[in-house]
Amino acid sequence: MATTCTRPGVVLAVCCVSVFIVGMDSSILNVALPSIQHVFGASISGAQWTLDAYTLTLASFLMLSASTADRIGRRKVFQTGLAVFTTGSLLCSLAPSLEWLIIFRVIQAVGGSMLNPVAMSIITNTFTEPRARARAIGAWGGVVGVSVAAGPLIGGALVEFIDWRAVFWVNVPIGIAAFILAMRDVPESKAPHRRKFDPAGQILVVGTVFLLTFGIIEAPHTGWGSPQIVLCLFASVACLIALIFVELHKSEPLVDVRFFKAPPFAGATSIALILFTAQGGFLILNTLYLQDIRGFSPLEAGVSILPMPALMAIFGPISGRVVGRYGPRPSMLLGSTGSICAGLLAAIPPELPTGIRMYVCYALMGFGIGWLNAAITTTAVSGMPNAQAGVAAGITSTMRQTGVTLGVAIIGSVLATHVTVLAPGPAYSAAYRICWAIITTCGVLVLIIGLITTGRWAQRAVYRQVSKHPMEKIWHP
Repeated sequence: MATTCTRPGVVLAVCCVSVFIVGMDSSILNVALPSIQHVFGASISGAQWTLDAYTLTLASFLMLSASTADRIGRRKVFQTGLAVFTTGSLLCSLAPSLEWLIIFRVIQAVGGSMLNPVAMSIITNTFTEPRARARAIGAWGGVVGVSVAAGPLIGGALVEFIDWRAVFWVNVPIGIAAFILAMRDVPESKAPHRRKFDPAGQILVVGTVFLLTFGIIEAPHTGWGSPQIVLCLFASVACLIALIFVELHKSEPLVDVRFFKAPPFAGATSIALILFTAQGGFLILNTLYLQDIRGFSPLEAGVSILPMPALMAIFGPISGRVVGRYGPRPSMLLGSTGSICAGLLAAIPPELPTGIRMYVCYALMGFGIGWLNAAITTTAVSGMPNAQAGVAAGITSTMRQTGVTLGVAIIGSVLATHVTVLAPGPAYSAAYRICWAIITTCGVLVLIIGLITTGRWAQRAVYRQVSKHPMEKIWHP
């Protein structure tokens, strides 16, 4: 059920702006971490939680928000998300301690979880012509990627010229303006079939992501072999297995495991997880490197990373058009190759990257992620019925945010395992190269999965599946 949209361009702009501030806030605190550590006397682990509390909450509740929006109304949930996110941002700027900042970040993320997948669902229901939809999704996907990468630049300027609290003030006027425009221009729509609430699925999603993240972040302090960490990791795997079992036996699951029968969808979601693990790890690694090792100011650190978001902004929309005309395979190949070259250039030489080599690494990362992001989004929702657009987009967005969460946790854990204080030296150099090796490995995995799931075998598998079971029957037994 949907009302007619008279201004689709405005709808796309509102969705992109709203998603931009949500993505930006998953990385904007990176350059502010030294300031927050100083003000609150926080450890590296404590500072990590100001990042991961946000991305972890986003990853945990995106699916619930997507299915709720399909059930009760997408514009209604979208506006609620804007209101909660804006309020949470204001509270973060007033936080009196690290603990309160983490709590307010959770509130902020609950609102943000109502924006990403719901915005995608609004776009897919507004733009119904395939090429127009591909271009719109390309623009949206480009904004999603750029938002995460632009966070350090915007945050660096605000921290240097005003205060670390200013990184949250910027969201308030944007959130209010987006709320008003959404009320006026975004059409209300619902899925024809109202999905039931799935509390067991939601609890298991939260358990899987939280226990895994907690174990990775805390392992350097308690030891990877400690009972606490081993129990967390095993419990995370148990929650994942239970999630798959429970959702397979529900007629209307929160996470429809049957979506993964389609190789392109399974590939797109896997690539989203791996790619954003690399991006989240890249951002925390290099913002800390530039400030703590190179001695850059927050603004200088943000400007230094600028080649990454700049090239993402350029190649994201181009990738959307290429995907709309030629399919996702060319974008997958170009993007993964760019990220692999960035990692090799940074990790292989014995000395830490400086000068031109450092900026080329950042540019190659932006080039790669810009090409990949639009391809991921388009591939994930292609072939899906409009009624399930929110759920499909929710799974993809969940994978993105889970990736950012894991990237921060894994790279932070590697650094904390090798050094207690971030300072130049052989120990830090070794840790830095290990981190870049992890990022490079992510690029290789993206290339392999992209080749497999966008080839002729994948297309034939989808054709056979749809021939045997029409798409609506696959998703609605």
